[in-house]
Amino acid sequence: MTDRPLLSRLDLNLLVSLDALLTERSVTRAAEQLRLSQPALSASLARLRRHFDDPLLVRRGNSYELTALATRLAVHTSTALESARRVFESQTAWVPAQSEREFSIYGSDYGFVTVGAIASRLAEERAPGVRLRFLLHTPSIVEDAVTKLRSADGMIIPHGPLSDLPHQDLWNDDWMALVAEESAVGEVLTMEEMAAHPWVLTYQSRSSFTSAAREVQQLGIDTHAEVVLESFLPVPHFVAETDRIGLIQASLVPRMVRAGGVRAVRLPFESTPLVNALWWHPAHTADPEHAWMRDLFAEAGRMVHAAASPGTPGDAAG
Repeated sequence: MTDRPLLSRLDLNLLVSLDALLTERSVTRAAEQLRLSQPALSASLARLRRHFDDPLLVRRGNSYELTALATRLAVHTSTALESARRVFESQTAWVPAQSEREFSIYGSDYGFVTVGAIASRLAEERAPGVRLRFLLHTPSIVEDAVTKLRSADGMIIPHGPLSDLPHQDLWNDDWMALVAEESAVGEVLTMEEMAAHPWVLTYQSRSSFTSAAREVQQLGIDTHAEVVLESFLPVPHFVAETDRIGLIQASLVPRMVRAGGVRAVRLPFESTPLVNALWWHPAHTADPEHAWMRDLFAEAGRMVHAAASPGTPGDAAG
């Protein structure tokens, strides 16, 4: 009960001013962003400083820096603003074709160029005013997914890193290897070749890794990674004209092979298939607009699955 009287005395418009000030770190630029006069925003800053009993912005030479408190507030402020926006944008009846809602989705470039690209085309056809914002995730974002998904609409990521969150399975995929076009490796890697060649790996850390790379290690193969990337699309550029081996999802192989310089080969073991899914925070489950978005991605996932080549790696490469 003690929090309610305090909240009722606050001017929640100050949250907008606070977010602009913490983002721009300048009264002048924040005022321009909000289309306010500098005196008006300076007055808001003064009220915020009294409320927090902290200067928030301190001058360092010719610029301003955030105080320790302001740095902590920056994360919470953007989340609070996004939550407030969602509250006041909610409607009793939602018509997709008339909506201008933005849905924000975390993921990797792999998810964006496959299911994300198709979902964007479906949205353009059915709800031209709706916007999809795709945000690259990082290992730290995945580790803090529960918090991040309070203010975002979803995260496209395979089963494994996340659990205990609502999700919609989208499509299954397999792992293949990339080698240079001129490589002596045959259509199927051997265990000896896997041990002898250097590697290009993705997301290689204690808390972030691909399932295929983990399986290779579990086979007792000591992979010597010459390159580690936190994305998938650049992999062929680091494999071409080298003796390196890269691991890549089968649905990305056709576009990578078409670009030239690499070819796809099979792994010498049956890797566990990827089950790609859209994950979201439980708070979004009953939102009809969010449900529409989930259905959109589910349909896009079925289209990715249908488009997957049923042939051999040689067929995909051709």
